[in-house]
Order: sequence, then structure tokens, then C-alpha cells
Amino acid sequence: MSILNQIIASKKREVALKKKVVSLKQLENTDLFNSQTISLSKSILNSPFGIIAEHKRRSPSKTNINHSLSVEEVVKGYENAGASGLSLLTNNQYFGGSLDDLILARACVKTPLLRKEFIIDDYQILEAKAFGADAILLIASVLTKDEIKSLSELAHSINLEVLLEVHNQEELEKSIMPSLDIIGVNNRNLKTFELNLSNSIDLVDQIPNDFVKISESGLNTAEHVKLLKSYGFQGFLIGEYFMKTENPGDSLFHFINQLKS
Repeated sequence: MSILNQIIASKKREVALKKKVVSLKQLENTDLFNSQTISLSKSILNSPFGIIAEHKRRSPSKTNINHSLSVEEVVKGYENAGASGLSLLTNNQYFGGSLDDLILARACVKTPLLRKEFIIDDYQILEAKAFGADAILLIASVLTKDEIKSLSELAHSINLEVLLEVHNQEELEKSIMPSLDIIGVNNRNLKTFELNLSNSIDLVDQIPNDFVKISESGLNTAEHVKLLKSYGFQGFLIGEYFMKTENPGDSLFHFINQLKS
């Protein structure tokens, strides 16, 4: 079984258990569930660089990226540096994150928050809203077309934006629908974890201009971002590059300055 299949199987068990403890009604009755959201897509388009900076402690391919910094330190640093959005990994078993990270970030910053998770159930979308997210991630490789449609429409019904992540043309073609806001091309193969920036370049022209276009993973230099921007990408999700440093906020600040030069 691939790591991706292991993650999805684990997530299904986790969601089933959570439903026994916290009901949908309890999620809907939280203060944050009924609060106004901030548009991630508009924030990206209103920025010259559209950096979505990610809080990331570890990953299946890197067991230790950065466990030493608090969520508050990281997200405030990113916001002060000029991030257009903040990505919070809430998967604990494989990435060391939690929903507590999301709600703590919401208490610290006004920048749009993306819940980055392996979403396979309506429950997780209501959970995202209840814990302060402004947008959710859907991964085309683990969802059918009908699942993408129903999950994205639910997200829109509670004012969450949707970032749909694809890895190839087949995933993109099955996923195009009006209930998406942002389409991201992941340069990392989720089965092998290999990186290839040409993944983004090959797909950018296939993404309709109705959607905000972002590139994800493997973006380690300002030159990478400048190149992909020249092809038509408007946003860039970057996590490990900043998180592997002692001060992710400063790293983003210097990165943006390099983009300005």
C-alpha cells in the first residue's frame, strides 16, 4: 500500500471516530463557524507575488522540518513579511499538525487561512469552518468527480473557498467545475514524492482563466517563482523552504525582496 493510500485509510478511521464525539450541530454552533471569512483568491490576485506560506513541522518524506517554533511565531512572521495566505497542515499522524494549529493561527492573524488536509468527508469541511479556516484543500487524486463537486459545493455554501490540487492532465480534466476558486498544480508526485517543476509548466495553459492558478511544492528559489509567474501562475504555495530555517518569517521577507529585484 502506498503512503497516500495509508493516509486516506487512516483519515477515514479518524473522521468516523470524531463524528462519535463532536456532532455536526456542535461544529455549526461555534462562534467561528458563523464568522465572516476572508477571500484567499482575492488576496492572491491583489498581491504582486501571491505567496501562500505554510506552517509545516514534518512530512512523510522529511521526519523533522521544524518542531521548535510555535504556530504564533510562524504565522505572525509570515503575515508581517507579506504573505497572501497561510497554509496550516492539520494532519497529525503524517505531518505533525492539528486543528489546534488552525484555531491558534486564526487568533493571531487576519491573513486568509487554508486548511491543508486530506479531505474526504463533509464533516471535515464543517470542521474547517468551525476552527477558523477561510479555504480548504481538495486533492483530485483521492476524490471522484462527484465527490469534488459535492464537497466543493458544500464549502461554498458556508463561504469557504476551494483550492483544488491536481498532478496531471487527467485529474485536471475531471475536476473543472464552477464550485472551485483556485487550481493548484502540485510538482510533487504523492506516490513517489519526487519533484518536477515542469509539472506546473505543462499544465498551466490547460487551466481556464476563470480560476486563480497556483504552483505548489519544490519552489526553493526566487527564480523558480519568477519563471512560473512568466508562464501565468498567480500564486505559489511554499512551506518547507521557509520552515527549515530558524526564522520562517524572515526567510519569507528576504524571499519577497529577491522577487522584487
